[in-house]
Amino acid sequence: MTQPYLLAIDNGTQSVRALLFDLHGNLVDKAQVPITTYQSPQPGWMENDPEAFWQTLCQACQRLWASTAVPKEAIAGVVVTTQRGTTVSLGADGRPLRPSMIWLDQRRAELAPRLPWWWEAAFAAIGMRDTVRHFQREAEANWIAQHQPELWARTDKFLLLSGYLHWRLAGRMVDSVASQVGYVPFDYKKGRWAPPHDWKWHALPVRPSMLPELVQPGTVIGTITPQAAQDTGIPAGLPVVAGAADKACEVIGAGCLTPEIACLSYGTAATINTTTPRYLEATPFIPPYQAAVPGHYNTEVQITRGFWMVSWFKEQFGQHEERLARERGVPPESLFDELVNAVPPGAQGLMLQPFWNPGIKVPGPEAKGAIIGFGDVHTRAHLYRAILEGLAYALHEAKERIEKRGGAAIERVRVSGGGSQSDAAMQITANVFNLPSERPHLYETSGLGAAIIASVGLGLHADFATAVRAMTRIGQVFLPEPEHARTYEQLYRRVYCRMYERLQPLYRDIRAITGYPSHD
Repeated sequence: MTQPYLLAIDNGTQSVRALLFDLHGNLVDKAQVPITTYQSPQPGWMENDPEAFWQTLCQACQRLWASTAVPKEAIAGVVVTTQRGTTVSLGADGRPLRPSMIWLDQRRAELAPRLPWWWEAAFAAIGMRDTVRHFQREAEANWIAQHQPELWARTDKFLLLSGYLHWRLAGRMVDSVASQVGYVPFDYKKGRWAPPHDWKWHALPVRPSMLPELVQPGTVIGTITPQAAQDTGIPAGLPVVAGAADKACEVIGAGCLTPEIACLSYGTAATINTTTPRYLEATPFIPPYQAAVPGHYNTEVQITRGFWMVSWFKEQFGQHEERLARERGVPPESLFDELVNAVPPGAQGLMLQPFWNPGIKVPGPEAKGAIIGFGDVHTRAHLYRAILEGLAYALHEAKERIEKRGGAAIERVRVSGGGSQSDAAMQITANVFNLPSERPHLYETSGLGAAIIASVGLGLHADFATAVRAMTRIGQVFLPEPEHARTYEQLYRRVYCRMYERLQPLYRDIRAITGYPSHD
């Protein structure tokens, strides 16, 4: 009998990837299509037609079939993982009513629906009123209801991108509890839609009937419909398995099943996650997300514009390396690593605080990014190194917050995402954390995590622990260098940890004078 394969579809922010995995975690074949259809009708807006997401998925699948030698009859099932917080409004006919608002979209609702007086009083008493207002202003549903009320009145279903793709593939309005990361009325502790008395139903215009059915990761939610088979080339009748959001899939794809191993994601957003069976708020009143493993949570702390800052640097200052890489036929990352390694650890005192996007609580809504310590010795190489070090400092601070709240030490870190392909970034991580920094055996950890979920859901592996043992392993390990680790420890304790507290009053003045970032 031919060994079974799993088709994982990873709809990220920059591209859609159709990935074939075997049950040993080997990436057998891959097709990738960039997402080129994003629109920005106004500065700060970021949208995409849901149909464009679907067409990009179809192209990725069709390219896979054109290149792979794996027979379609050997594929046991399909699973989807997607970018988080991207919403889709559907009419009663199941068709999109407007472009999806992408998670990077910066528009905000001007008016927050007033909560009943008892909720207002309760949140005021515990100092959470501003956090709830932030939730309401960020919610895409509130913006649509305020600016396009007629369209909102015609909205029959309000889904995240994962739920929409399930609808297109299997013809059912079903989604995974581990994909519910967004401004929706979800109970993160119980893993279900919020109960009727919950404040979120008052904070949002969403009705229960507008939301999909929720199931646990690994649940078979249906089969590929004849229409989806025609569009994608995926065999009709193939089981469709509920997956999880991309970050949740990255965590198990990196093999991080227990609290002592942290998963760092060096992607557009930089995150640190651990997996725990206990509901644990790394930041008070900010819930952990449902993990890809049912009954578990991810204690995520996020730096919103994480490795986006690396892309920004390359666009603004890295044209020389990009040109040289093309001429030499080598990956640009290798030349950027040379740039980093030309500068000593600590970037000769150049320190960066990576709060390019303000936070809800840590950092606060007034936060801005900062670079201090400039001198006449500093070049763009110092700036690039300071970016990588600043991101590592911020995630190290988040690690200590998770440890303090959870009461357990993190002993190892595994790094996934695009930034993990940089040896320099991996070594900086090992030195800043003073821990072994481990690179998983393959780059596509979110797709691998989705395939792990499917393998368990289809009974191809007995449970998640078995699947993770069989399908994940460590590639390269970067060990801390004691002398450099000592330098980073002093810079972290004596400088970085004091920067936000010292600069916060100035950030508040900047916001009061310029209006940026805007008040909640």
